[in-house]
Order: sequence, then structure tokens, then C-alpha cells
Amino acid sequence: MTSDSTDLFGEKLFPRTVPVMVPVPTPLPYSYSVPEGMAVEPGSIVQVPLGPRLVPGVVWDGGDDGKVDPKKLRPIEKVFDCPPLSREMRDFLDWVSAYTVTPPGLVARMALRAPTAFDPEPMIEGLRFTGHRPERLTSARERVLELIKDGIPWTRSGLAHASGTSTSVIDGLVKQGTFETVFLPPPPVVAPPDPDYVAPRLEGPQTESAAELVESVRKGEFSVSLIDGITGSGKTEVYFEAIAETLRRGRQVLILLPEIALTASFLERFQDRFGAKPAEWHSDLAPRTRERVWRQVTTGDVRVVAGARSALFLPFENLGLVIVDEEHDPAYKQEDRVFYNARDMAVVRARIGDFPAVLVSATPSVESRVNSDVGRYRKLHLPTRYGDAALPDLHLVDMRRHPPARGGFLSPVMLRGIQRTIEKGEQALLFLNRRGYAPLTLCRVCGHRFQCPQCSSWLVEHRFRGQIQCHHCGYAERTPEACPECGTFDHLAACGPGVERIAEEVERHFPEARTIVLSSDLMGVKRLRLELEAIARGEADIVIGTQLVAKGHNFPLMSLVGVVDADLGLSNGDPRAAERTFQLLSQVTGRAGRSGLKSHGLIQTYQPAHPVMQAIVSGDATAFYDREIGEREKALLPPFGRLASVIVSADTRGEAEAHARGLRQAAPQVSGISILGPAEAPLALIRGRHRFRLLVHGRRGSDMQAFLRAMLANGPKERASLQVQLDIDPQSFL
Repeated sequence: MTSDSTDLFGEKLFPRTVPVMVPVPTPLPYSYSVPEGMAVEPGSIVQVPLGPRLVPGVVWDGGDDGKVDPKKLRPIEKVFDCPPLSREMRDFLDWVSAYTVTPPGLVARMALRAPTAFDPEPMIEGLRFTGHRPERLTSARERVLELIKDGIPWTRSGLAHASGTSTSVIDGLVKQGTFETVFLPPPPVVAPPDPDYVAPRLEGPQTESAAELVESVRKGEFSVSLIDGITGSGKTEVYFEAIAETLRRGRQVLILLPEIALTASFLERFQDRFGAKPAEWHSDLAPRTRERVWRQVTTGDVRVVAGARSALFLPFENLGLVIVDEEHDPAYKQEDRVFYNARDMAVVRARIGDFPAVLVSATPSVESRVNSDVGRYRKLHLPTRYGDAALPDLHLVDMRRHPPARGGFLSPVMLRGIQRTIEKGEQALLFLNRRGYAPLTLCRVCGHRFQCPQCSSWLVEHRFRGQIQCHHCGYAERTPEACPECGTFDHLAACGPGVERIAEEVERHFPEARTIVLSSDLMGVKRLRLELEAIARGEADIVIGTQLVAKGHNFPLMSLVGVVDADLGLSNGDPRAAERTFQLLSQVTGRAGRSGLKSHGLIQTYQPAHPVMQAIVSGDATAFYDREIGEREKALLPPFGRLASVIVSADTRGEAEAHARGLRQAAPQVSGISILGPAEAPLALIRGRHRFRLLVHGRRGSDMQAFLRAMLANGPKERASLQVQLDIDPQSFL
């Protein structure tokens, strides 16, 4: 039986037992006792024993059922000196858990990713002028005294740097009693942004759209706006006005970006408008910086965060606006542990917190397009480029009529376009969404193909590094000189192009041109940012890149964009293949002509009559969306129906298949929901694990989560190496 502590007036202070959500895959919180004298509340971040370890946890909602004697429970070890997770945040974590059919502890873990930040940052030792002047004044001491005469405290190193002296000068003044020691709060991660630092420069549709967003912020209630504007139309400047209004109202802002590579140019644009950069949040941050950002977000000291999808789980003190830039981007989908789409979860977080959400894209997802068409989202359309810059003239290069030379991959039409561009002192971009040198290496003598020993995929040659590598598990080996099957030397053939091979071809044709290759496996984030800055300054003639270059970048001298293999994304069975190809090609061709230069786009294709190619070259996005939406509606595919993917993996093929069949047999009979499979996944082997897939299809109003829970409850239990992963609203079908 439980008991409650009360104050002198009989008011309840805290229960003697509380539920605590710990970061492990359990369906419910664990119960812990609260030691005498310790005060906790729902949302308190605590440290509790779990087996032999001490782990962080969150005091959760709901009381104890009274069936356990508190004396038999393990006690909470510590309450961190940290703001509790708000009710809004706890409701959001519960919602994500229920929707994704994920144990709530794993979802809560994403909000507790900086355990060393739970306690306050230590104070910093500083110095303050006492009014006592030293007996002997040197020029260095005079400079120091001039800085500190107003009585504002300084750190020792800061004062030395600002006065142009050494710390020994400062230490000498301390000994003479000129300074006294004081303790200062830790500095902010970033300076506070000023919403009125620079007046906005908007025109036409931008002004109208910005006014609508500002009005939605002033109302202070849930709404979703979709900024649908062509590339270069000034979408960022429009939503900056919503950010400014949110800051004026004393609330915080979250801006989601799909790629770390986008943050450098975005941070500069933000600083130009607000006088300070936002705090960053992504996997490339140093651990100490992540901890400080997490802490200052919870206290409200950080006003704006720009980050990757995981920033959605930061426990903001007073979040008032969330923006999802490039909302169509598949990078917003997490496919590890907790499977979720950050775009959709951002809308949910705004609804739970009752504040506006803004989605932004030049090529919106079909789901967002439909939501705006039927009025669920407010649509803000920007049909023209800022400053009357013209869109590039797009042309299809029919590779059947204009084939490349033997051994090459660039059409003569493309080569002539590049030549004319660099002769004018302008830049050309060649886009191929395939990393490495070649996607397949085989032996011309025996036909042996180099395959990953752990995955059902070919090893990709990376000639710059002298390796062949698997892009799924990371396995790599040195590029062999002889075939391991027949032993023949110098008969290995690279099949197909990657960006490295295109770079090799470009250098043959244009040996004097300055060429840069941009690919995620060739450089880290810092080097990538430097390369992007160099391109923007005009320090390259030809840029060859993967999808890293397709979005968000502004290259003033870029006047030609060439797509090397436009058909690449259309060759699989993904129901979103046409949509993604349209989005990717629209985004990459939109890199040209953004500063007003007359620009061109050349798209190499073997399928010039394909609806996607025709929509791209005609610029008729409406026709493409109407066709794609009609096809989805007929097939009851999202957003007109629902999908869930169930991936069963195991160490052996037999185990995986048997378990998948057992789940299929245990699936309940529900009207409006059907189940397909099991079948081997297209990538049937990854990291040595065999994979079978079930695909669940339901009507729009189907309770997919209840169906999946029933199937798992009634099906065979996971044993040994078996693992079952659920993916609601899958984006990948591999």
C-alpha cells in the first residue's frame, strides 16, 4: 500500500512511488520509490538504478496502482537540477510511441540524448575592478584599466585578449588588489537573435505570404502553412518573417533542415537577417556543444535551433513555431530503432503545443500537396523567382539520338554545352546520384562480379581511395588487381558511371578546367562547407556532384546544369519513384540562373517521352501532380490509403522466412486491411542478416497500429537472432 507525503496543511506534495520512463524497450514505465525529502513531479529528470547500472529517466504521468509496497521498490537515486519535461513534450513522446508502435522508453531516450547536460553548467571564474589602481602604470596596464573601469566583470583570458596583453599582466593586477574574483554564468552557445536587426526585403507574392505567416503567429494557435515556391523564389526570406514575429513574442523556434551540408549557407543567411546565428543540432556537433545546446534549449536561453530531424525531440522551454525546410526530402525519415517521419511528427508537435507549423518546398510531397488542395494546410504560392531572375531553359537530350563516344557517358550535346559555359567564365554543374567510380566491377574472362560478403549488393568501386565498398554495411577492401575467381590479371571491368568516373571523363575533355567533385563519401562536413564556399566564390569551372548539390545551395555563376542519368530513379518498383525523380531533377536544375544569368539545363535520358521528363522540361508541375495524385487515389496509396512495412530479419534465411509466415498467419481478419507477403526484401541480405518483408495495406481510416499490435501479440515470439521492425508510412521499399 502506498502513502503520500503532505505539508503542514495536509496538501499532497508527492507520491511515495512514481512511474519512471527509462530508456529501454519496455511497454510501460517502471515503479520507483521516492526517498524522504526528495521532491519530484511528472517530467522530472532523475537517475534510477536499472539492473547493475544507473540510468537517466523521466518521472511519467499516472499514479502507482498501489499493488507494490514502496519499501520493496528501488529508490530514485538523484533528481537532476534541470527543468522537467513539459506536459506537452510528454504527450508528444507518448503520441510518437503509439503511432510508430515503438516502446515508449525508446522514444523518451531520444529526448535524453545529452545526460551530462542534466545538471547546470559550472560557473566561470571572472574578475571585477575593485577601484584600487596599481602603484605603477605601464601602457599594458593602462589598456586593461580602460576596459574594466565600468565595473563589468571579465574573464581572465577575455580581458587579456581584448586589451592585447598577456595573462601575466592580468595576474600582476590581481596580486595588487586591482581585481576581485567573481563567478559568472556560462556564456550562451549563440547570441540572441534580433528580429529587427535588418528590415526585410520582400516583393510581390513574398510580401503577401509573409503577412499571412505573421498573422498565423499572432493568433498563437495550431495551423499548418505550405510555402510552395519555385527554386529561387525567396521562400526562406518569407518564413524568416514568421520567425521574427515569434521571437518578438518571446517564444522559441525550431527549423528542421534535411542535410548537414545545408546548414552553412543557411546559418549565414540567418545571421544576415537576425544579427546572430541559430544554435545547431546534428550528429556532427562536438559532444560538449551538443550538451550546451540541449541545456540552453531547456532553459530558454537558446531562442532558435536549426537542426536535423533529431532536433524535433529537444525539450524546448517555450516552443512557438516549427519550420520544415525542403519538407519533401526523404532524409526526414528515420529508419533505425524508432521509425518516424520528422515532417509529419513536426506537424503533430505543433498540434499538441497549439502553435503554427510551416512546411517549405519547391517540389512539395504528394501528401502535402493533397493536404493543401483540400484545405487542411494553408497554401502560400510563390510563382516567380526573386528579383525577376529567370528559370533555366530546360532541354531533354535523347541518348538514343545523341549517344556518347565509346567508353564515355556524356553526350556530345552535353560536352558542347559545358564548353560554351566555361568559355563565358561561368560554371557548369553535372549531377549524377551515384557515388564512387562505378557501381559494379566484373571480370571480362569468367564473368565474376564483386559482391559484398554480408549484403545482397554489388561492391562499388571508389577509385580515388583505391577501394571497393558496400554502401549498405560499410564493408570495404582494396581494389584487386586480379580476379579472385579465375586469377586473371588486368581484366577487371568497371561497369556504369559514378561521379568519380564522370570527373575522369570531364578531365579528359577539359584538362584546363577547375573541377570539384562533391560526394558525401569523399569529404567530411567541414571540407564540404569549404568546397561549397569556393564554388560560390567562382573558384571552380565544373562541379560534379550527387544529391548533395541538388538543394538549398546558391551558386551565383552557375548557368548550366547537366543531369547525366535522369532515368536512374525510375528503374525500381518504388511507388514514389516518379515523385522522387521529379523532385530531384526539379531541385538540381533549379541551381542554375539564381543570380539572373541566362541559364540552361540539359537532361540526358533514354525515356524522353516519360511523363516525369515531359513535366520537368515543360515546367508544368501542376500536370505532373494531377497525374500522380490520380494514380495514387486509384491505387489507394498514401495519402488516400495507408501502408506499413514489417521487416523480419535473422541470422539464417529459414528462421526469417518461418517467422514472417507465422506473423502472416497470426494477422487478424480486418475489413479494409490486407497483407502482402512474406517475400524476400529486394535487399535480402544486409550485414549478414536475412530479410523478409510483409507489406500491410489499408484504407485511409484503418487502424493500422491496432492491426499490427494484434499480429505481434498473436504471432510467434522473437527468439535467438530474430528481429522484427515496424515501419508505419514507409518511404523505402528495399
